[in-house]
Amino acid sequence: MVDLRGQYEKIKSAVDAGIQEVIDSTQFVKGGKVKEFEQQLAEYLGVKHVVAVGNGTDALQIALMALGLKPGDEVITPTFTFIATAEVVALLGLTPVVVDVDYDTMCVTAEAIERAITPRTKAIVPVHLFGQNADMEGILSVAKKHNLYVVEDACQSMGSRYTFSDGRVAASGTMGDIGCTSFFPSKNLGCYGDGGALFTDDDELAQRIRVIANHGMEVRYHHDMVGVNSRLDSIQAAVLLAKLPHLDEYIEARQRAAEYYNKAFEGDARFLIPKVGRGTTHAYHQYTLRCVGVDRDALREQLAAKGVPAMIYYPIPLHQQKAYQDPRYKAGNFPMAEQLAKEVLSLPMHTELDLEQLEYIVGSL
Repeated sequence: MVDLRGQYEKIKSAVDAGIQEVIDSTQFVKGGKVKEFEQQLAEYLGVKHVVAVGNGTDALQIALMALGLKPGDEVITPTFTFIATAEVVALLGLTPVVVDVDYDTMCVTAEAIERAITPRTKAIVPVHLFGQNADMEGILSVAKKHNLYVVEDACQSMGSRYTFSDGRVAASGTMGDIGCTSFFPSKNLGCYGDGGALFTDDDELAQRIRVIANHGMEVRYHHDMVGVNSRLDSIQAAVLLAKLPHLDEYIEARQRAAEYYNKAFEGDARFLIPKVGRGTTHAYHQYTLRCVGVDRDALREQLAAKGVPAMIYYPIPLHQQKAYQDPRYKAGNFPMAEQLAKEVLSLPMHTELDLEQLEYIVGSL
């Protein structure tokens, strides 16, 4: 699914030199590499503040903590997503409220969000699934109308862009109150372990985020708020610094692979290609088909026998997960998500895919 070895070989000298520099400095935690990476990523995204943390899940949790939400407050998020999106809501004693997604883009819609708003709703967590942005213009409009916070889950969409109807262009994760991302190794911008970050233009929120991520401590041993221990280590920052200058190049490689797939499956009623939503670019963290009238699981086994990996993201929507079952939600309440869970199949997608590999994957399918 991902060729990290091939990618590493191309930037080996920069990665090795950065790691060696950290080892020589022995500044393994909160070293200069972390600050340097935060500054460079902020410049790339066009945002005032980047705070690097331990992983993407931590980023989502810290974002909700920084907003000062109280137990029982409702947070709206799509039911078709990775579990971390709802997990952090539940961990904080907040109430996750899930909504359906658009069948074609597989992202949450402003209309579904607005229908779920109640007097207890305090925040929206739109997920930019598989590499493209949800309808942020519509979502931000709904949030403004109802005075709600927006925390973008941009863990899969780093490097994608969104164009508003007035022509303004924004990087994924920089449009809401806070954006969150993951640097898990398979991400478009991935480190060699765990890592994550939060983005915001709000000075006060940025300060709260930094304090919360550091045990709630601004002055050493003075804990002004309940916090957590979450930080990106310096070696991971060195890896990310080596990769960041190549991020747009990586995304272009993914887009070329996606274009090959799209042309191969265009017009084939068995395999519906991913639709790109209005106003957004697609960074193709995943390339996800919808298999119609096909025994998907048998197909996946046959592909594996030919040496072609394929993954199912995600086989069970949040409302059908045992840990998140809620009497409010029954089978059939979220038909698009439930249908997608039965149909989606993600093909290999990474920066090192060449024509021979793409031909073999498509031919095997």
